[in-house]
Amino acid sequence: MSRRASLPGAAELFRSTQQRPAFPDSDEKPDNVSPLPTRRQARRGTGRERHDEKITVYVSAEELLALESARLTLRREHGLAVDRGRIVRHAIALALTSLDEFGDDSPLVQRLLNED
Repeated sequence: MSRRASLPGAAELFRSTQQRPAFPDSDEKPDNVSPLPTRRQARRGTGRERHDEKITVYVSAEELLALESARLTLRREHGLAVDRGRIVRHAIALALTSLDEFGDDSPLVQRLLNED
């Protein structure tokens, strides 16, 4: 018996997790993809569901502690048992809605313009 760990091959690591349409140039949309909201339509963060896309965001230790503190506050004071990912998805939805609605005057644009 070998003491070496069995690792997945490149084909397993880089395989697609979504089914591709048979005809990529067609106008058919997959059933699980919702249309983008219009400028005046409020965006909503997604809740507890399977997400097929992933990003990695690096945060400082202070930002991570603040996020965890917010999660605990939501649970303690509001009875909302949510994970950090859900908080971040809703925060993104709020920022994008504000950008759509207020454009240059949105808090997102103002904060980005005022960064050091």
